[in-house]
Amino acid sequence: MVANIGRESLAALRLTLVLAAMCLLYAFVITGVAQVAFHDQANGSLITKNGQVVGSKLIGQEFTDPKYFAGRPSATNSDDGSKPQPYNAENSAGSNLAPSNKALIERVTKAVEQIRKDNNLPADSLVPVDLVTADFTGFDPDISEAAALLQVDRVATARGLDPVRVRQLVETHVKGPDLGIFGESHVNVLLLNMALDGGAAG
Repeated sequence: MVANIGRESLAALRLTLVLAAMCLLYAFVITGVAQVAFHDQANGSLITKNGQVVGSKLIGQEFTDPKYFAGRPSATNSDDGSKPQPYNAENSAGSNLAPSNKALIERVTKAVEQIRKDNNLPADSLVPVDLVTADFTGFDPDISEAAALLQVDRVATARGLDPVRVRQLVETHVKGPDLGIFGESHVNVLLLNMALDGGAAG
């Protein structure tokens, strides 16, 4: 048995090297296929402006200026968890608060009131749920069509634009459902705001 140890060790080493080579080859092949067939997605779905990366189609950003459409609230914190840091993609997290949680109810109630106030809506007007609740990742880049349309008048007023043209711009940015059946119609907030800045609505 001792005499076979050297031979078995050599066989084990060969097998390890072959498997390592196969794993490396697999990684290179898959990376190559991804770069050719899914180049945009494989590189983070980055959005550039004048040659500079300004964001990703997959990661939301915080917009607080009235002239911009606002996205979903974000529940993410700084990496050490000490303070809120909206849309921190390095610390993906939801609020983990149940619908019956008092803190969530109070926060949503205040958010609904603030949205009605910011958008000059009647006190009893409905507010889309995605404008007052965070998603499970904390950096959802999209909002519903209804959430975008609710903000049209505010954005148009802040920019001195025709609300009809701003509404038309929103409608051109509505995407989905994927393959016609998966998910719901949605609007990418960053792309919409970039189109506004680019003069797409006048």
